[in-house]
Amino acid sequence: MSGSASRMNAINAVTSFESAPAPLNFAETSAGELFGCNVFSQKVMKDRLPKSIYKSVLKTIEMGEPLAADVADTVAAAMKDWAIEKGASHYAHVFHPLTGLTAEKHDSFLNPDGAGGAVAEFSGSALIQGEPDASSFPSGGIRATFEARGYTAWDVTSPAYILENANGTTLCIPTAFFSWTGEVLDKKTPLLRSMKAVNVQAQRILKLFGHKSPALVVSTCGAEQEYFLIDRNFFFARPDLINAGRTLFGAPSPKGQEFCDQYFGAIPDRVLACMLDAEREMFKLGIPVKTRHNEVAPSQYEIAPVYENANVAADHQQLTMLILKKVAQKHGLECLLHEKPFAGVNGSGKHCNWSLGNATQGNLLEPGKTPHENMQFLVFCAAVIRAVHKHATLLRAVVAHAGNDHRLGANEAPPAIISIFLGDQLADVFEQIKKSGSAATSKQAGVMTVGVDTLPPLPKDAGDRNRTSPFAFTGNKFEFRAVGSSQSMAGPLVALNTIMAESLDYCATELEKVACGDAAKFGGAVQALLKSIIDEHGGVIFNGDGYTEEWQTESAKRGLPNRKQTIDSLPDLTDPAVMSMMDKYKVLTPRELESRREIYFEQYVLTLNVEAKLTHEIAKTTIYPAAVRYQSELAGAAANCKAAGVEFDASILTKLSSLIKTLNQSVAALEHLIHEGGHGGHGVSNPQQAAGRCAKQVKPAMEAVRAVADELEGIVADDHWPLPTYQEMLFIK
Repeated sequence: MSGSASRMNAINAVTSFESAPAPLNFAETSAGELFGCNVFSQKVMKDRLPKSIYKSVLKTIEMGEPLAADVADTVAAAMKDWAIEKGASHYAHVFHPLTGLTAEKHDSFLNPDGAGGAVAEFSGSALIQGEPDASSFPSGGIRATFEARGYTAWDVTSPAYILENANGTTLCIPTAFFSWTGEVLDKKTPLLRSMKAVNVQAQRILKLFGHKSPALVVSTCGAEQEYFLIDRNFFFARPDLINAGRTLFGAPSPKGQEFCDQYFGAIPDRVLACMLDAEREMFKLGIPVKTRHNEVAPSQYEIAPVYENANVAADHQQLTMLILKKVAQKHGLECLLHEKPFAGVNGSGKHCNWSLGNATQGNLLEPGKTPHENMQFLVFCAAVIRAVHKHATLLRAVVAHAGNDHRLGANEAPPAIISIFLGDQLADVFEQIKKSGSAATSKQAGVMTVGVDTLPPLPKDAGDRNRTSPFAFTGNKFEFRAVGSSQSMAGPLVALNTIMAESLDYCATELEKVACGDAAKFGGAVQALLKSIIDEHGGVIFNGDGYTEEWQTESAKRGLPNRKQTIDSLPDLTDPAVMSMMDKYKVLTPRELESRREIYFEQYVLTLNVEAKLTHEIAKTTIYPAAVRYQSELAGAAANCKAAGVEFDASILTKLSSLIKTLNQSVAALEHLIHEGGHGGHGVSNPQQAAGRCAKQVKPAMEAVRAVADELEGIVADDHWPLPTYQEMLFIK
């Protein structure tokens, strides 16, 4: 294979790579012993805290009770001693600002003792509250830049942990983040509020079904993370990957994913070593990772955890992304979390497996073997159907951002139309309810015999799965498949919890009208409620292929919204019905919602602005010179042939010259849009208007530049082409 010097150097570095980190002594300490070893867990607290203090903390974690003020000092002292034993010299309040990333402020345990020495101190007040500067975080107009004060507050329900570094460790304390005015500046606080709201309404339903003292109901989540791994030599040879996280140029590789040979294939040794390393780090932090495998696209992979408390799951998800990127670098790899780093092959999502449950009733979305008889389950399931149908635009809005625009609706991810897949069994139950007001039977699971005597009969589920559905029932939970791979889980979870709280509130209010101790009357009321919900909201149920044109037409007939782009969807965050609901359940105030809409529009604008500048720069300073050098080479060959009296086929030169001209024209058009401005920088006077301009003018101009550049890649001699190609990045490991 020929190629430019920089590309060949990168390929040589990749193919001669030897793992830098020392091999793990995996036999010395088992994964079970590692799990949670760096977490200030309930077991650690039980061992280190006085019994009364431990019980007080446990009540806060398990029952949602306020934490007594006198408990904090004792917890802080125990936490400090535990952290110092593990080598910590600093502690950090970790929070999740509205950038969607993770932020942290580190402080030392050490304080001068006045005699030339130092003592380690960590008070309850230092544990409970921190004060990072809030001025440079996006606030959507809630705070002026000169108003700097922000606070972090200890989240007792998410355990503190130790983060290891080659030169030491840090005690990390999960916290909420808000402004001096008390308004929310983070992702965690609304999630905690939404969990409180859904618990309140779920309790009403459970009590109607005769449960006297149900335990705290929590939402649960298990987020499947898809990602790409490529060699860092290729990464650093691509300015677009460095700065935008995705390739802004790149002709398709002769081979893509059409053979499906990557999907669930044998994991390459180098990648597996990276995965094993990352998983051990996750085990130490109590992240319950369960599954790893090759995904559909070449160099694409997935990791999935067991689902857990949604707040903890969201924190663990942020850690998972950090660990994947950090550990990949140790192995000479770069972890790409962008939704669409490579055009023409599958992008990456983050499927949110969501449910509700508690310690006394278990999983509230578990249908049992005869779901038609399980009225409690049917009420919770019907509440989900109503919630998703009524608030589909909100669910679409919380997954709307520039990266996901490249993915949603393609034949790899769910469409932008929000619908529910129930599966054959539940769809049949609700169809019976729709027709007659009640259900008498449930389709049963069976046994599959595959015709090979040496293979055992296999249990067969009562229904198939549907990978094209954005919101699919998968046995005892719903899988929200539209979440983007780079996103925080908090936003989607806030939406799911809040719309479920509103729907359960509606159901409880209807059933409480007839809750008089008469079982038959109550049963009739449940049946009437279920029928009314399925009659009004059953149009959101769709068990077919979400990729087809027919579904586009059918969904429109059903009145289901289809917000294809971010700019179409984000305004729904401040729809009056959404604002009223969020305010009613004390999740987000109207002002806080408005700030989020403005921030997300601004982030969209900033993303497109960076991509536009990169597209212009790479096309003008890298691709154009390479094309002109090849043009000159061909022109020289043509002149030499003419001088020698030899015929020269100038068709390639002619086409090349035409493409160079088109490239210059498209670059000039993009340059004009960039210089014209009105779409870049913080504090844009009208972020929504600027976002519309980016989507309708800047983005098509970028795509025009790319189209001609990718065509040039197929014409310019390989030894002139300056950028690592898709073929190289995706297939050379």
